[in-house]
Amino acid sequence: HSCHLLAYYTFLSLASFTLQLFWDFVKAKEQLLKSPYFPVLFSFTVYMTFCLPYIALDFLSTKVPAVRKYKIQSLSYPTLGMMVPCMVQCVYHHVVFIFPATLAHWYWRPVDLPVMAPELPRVLLDVTVCLLLFDFQYFLWHLLHHKVPWLYKTFHKVHHKHVSTFALTTQYLSVWELLSLGFFAAINPVLLNCHPLTEMIFFLVNIWLSVEDHSGYEFPWSTNRLMPFGLYGGAPHHDLHHLKFKCNYAPYFTHWDRLFGTLGRAHSQ
Repeated sequence: HSCHLLAYYTFLSLASFTLQLFWDFVKAKEQLLKSPYFPVLFSFTVYMTFCLPYIALDFLSTKVPAVRKYKIQSLSYPTLGMMVPCMVQCVYHHVVFIFPATLAHWYWRPVDLPVMAPELPRVLLDVTVCLLLFDFQYFLWHLLHHKVPWLYKTFHKVHHKHVSTFALTTQYLSVWELLSLGFFAAINPVLLNCHPLTEMIFFLVNIWLSVEDHSGYEFPWSTNRLMPFGLYGGAPHHDLHHLKFKCNYAPYFTHWDRLFGTLGRAHSQ
């Protein structure tokens, strides 16, 4: 028992040391982090970085059966003609809407960079709670925008243009939906008083999970395969939502859809 405790505290000490080293490295870029341009550049760069591997897979899957077998809707392939409008809209939204929103956030809540990095247990707890909060907020928003025809037609229908999703459809949204989800993602770390490093980690995880949800692929290492008991829906869960429309409103986890009776079963590969 004492050996296990020693190993645990050694791991925590090592994790804290590593986090502090990383935070010192990040903090050395203070001028960039405090720039009004950083949030929008961070958002766009991270999003495109996470999309690029899936874009490559989409082109490969038409020719390589070893890739195609992991595609959820194996007969549907996004074309360049489908991808380009998503890209153009994404750039336009970042410049015209996300940049002014992040500029206002930067003005009203100046970036404060503490000397110390957060502790690992606190990082893990805060990121998990932020994800659970976002999942709940978007579930309610999503359900409402499907149940009220005017809201669906006016604000959410554009996101359902593609019945078979691909990575770049993640942010193929109306301005209202884009700003709503951006607000949920931005407000949760503020409510929890998260460390700036934790906030960045949450944004990274949130963007990755969103892109994975829309990727159209399910791999053995996909998040829904790694999380037990069907607690996490992942790409098959969200793909079925785009296919059937009337189920699976939560973006990540399955508990709200179970509770509200809106859980649709995807045939996991």
